[in-house]
Amino acid sequence: MITKTNYTLTRSKRRTIAIYVRNGIVDVRAPMRASKCEIDKFVQSKEKWISDRLAESRELQSKRDEFVQNNSAFIPQLKTEYIAKAKSYIPTRVMYFSKLMNVTPIAVKINSAKTRWGSCSGRKSLNFSWRLIMADDDVIDYVVVHELAHITEMNHSPRFWAIVENILPDYKTRQLKLKQLQKVLSVQDWD
Repeated sequence: MITKTNYTLTRSKRRTIAIYVRNGIVDVRAPMRASKCEIDKFVQSKEKWISDRLAESRELQSKRDEFVQNNSAFIPQLKTEYIAKAKSYIPTRVMYFSKLMNVTPIAVKINSAKTRWGSCSGRKSLNFSWRLIMADDDVIDYVVVHELAHITEMNHSPRFWAIVENILPDYKTRQLKLKQLQKVLSVQDWD
């Protein structure tokens, strides 16, 4: 079985084969027991999907390069301002919602995470990416409530989502807005 797609292969204890396309690289994750022939067959069956994702990846990279070229002089200054705003604004929202939800994080930190808007550690410390400050206020509130809910439920069970919905009945709309922001920022380079 010969597949036209070049890919990197990672084997693990997972049960299914999965394909990820990131930055023009095709990464296949497969179970230990899956044969190379079986993996190639799966990849071959997804070649149209892979080709489409690679095209999107090239387009995003082109847009990212154009954005950096057009805004390189302003990015460092804006980034400094955004980080300062995030450090002053996000903790105030955490304080507001923590009282409503009757939970108390041990710390609230602003970091430079690129792939996560926020996180809650097992020790109940909250972390938020400074990039979140680019979102609308209602979206920032959604991420804050989401992470505060993890203090009570460290998973995404129905009980977790019930906590979020109790505070923000329209949380699904806010989630969509967050995904749209993620798409916009994916073509920009805020390193």
